Amino acid sequence: MGSTRISEQLPPLIDPTQAPVAFGNRALPRLSMELQDPHLYIRQRALTALCDIVHDPERAYEAIHNGCLEILKGLLKDKDSSVRIKTTEVLSLMASHNVGREAFLKLNVLDPLSDLLDEPVVTCRKNMHTTLKIMAEFPAGAAHMVSLGLVPRLVMKLPAEQEDIRALILATLSSCVRVDALPALASNGVSVLGEQLSHPSPDIRREAASAMMGISVPPEGKHKVCEEGVLPLLVTLLSDSDPGVTASAAGTIMNTAVISKGKYQALKAGALPPLLALVGSEDLAVCANALRALTVLAEAPRARTELLEHVPLLETRLSHPADIIRRAAQTAISVVSWTP
Repeated sequence: MGSTRISEQLPPLIDPTQAPVAFGNRALPRLSMELQDPHLYIRQRALTALCDIVHDPERAYEAIHNGCLEILKGLLKDKDSSVRIKTTEVLSLMASHNVGREAFLKLNVLDPLSDLLDEPVVTCRKNMHTTLKIMAEFPAGAAHMVSLGLVPRLVMKLPAEQEDIRALILATLSSCVRVDALPALASNGVSVLGEQLSHPSPDIRREAASAMMGISVPPEGKHKVCEEGVLPLLVTLLSDSDPGVTASAAGTIMNTAVISKGKYQALKAGALPPLLALVGSEDLAVCANALRALTVLAEAPRARTELLEHVPLLETRLSHPADIIRRAAQTAISVVSWTP
């Protein structure tokens, strides 16, 4: 009873890799200082603590207000790989909040972040591409990435990346080409995306098909899809087990068949039977894109003659509960039933 025994063990629920967070308003200012500390272990612990804090959008706002985002931009160039990994993890969490995305654009975070495209550490690259994907999902973020010239660099990096990162790049490109497809087209994007359409991973096929649908919207994209001979592969993908792949494949055929060369190649590849099979799909995107693709192809006399016997099938979609399906079916029937 006369002596004091002090345990050398840490109290329960204490993480030795995480910096202790100060109470109340002092928490973020203190972490901001520790993020700039010359001692590596202090920066590492501060980043770990910040990762926990910025899950909350209010605390993320406080972190931005206290200048953490500007400090994180500098830490992207830190010599220690663990610091770069944690920095990109914090940025990916902040990008999930609207306040974080707005700050990214205002403070131009994407420019220094994109310098990590050549980062040798896989985890760091994956965190970076996760952040880019999240930012590209919003029109302002995608437009900013296009203006920075990131699309050609992403297209160039795509074939050499590992599968999980490749899917992230494809998702980013899919969003960017919907803002402006020309940079991807100028970077041989159709050929690069076409190589990914037959990949065994459904995630990669889905994102590649989605990007191909976006890149086929402008006239230059339609002609490039025809020149690269992608339509036969897209017709094959109409039977894919993944509805996302199927919907985008039908959408790309719909876009490309607007021009005569696209119609000819799609009909030659046998697009009508698999498209007719998709008319009964319960997936809205699959059914709508199949109906629209059939509508465009029916502008060719040969296809219209073949589709006349399938008008009863198209009429079954007139009672569909979704207005988008009913309108697509009505348009398809009008085009198929048209007589000169």
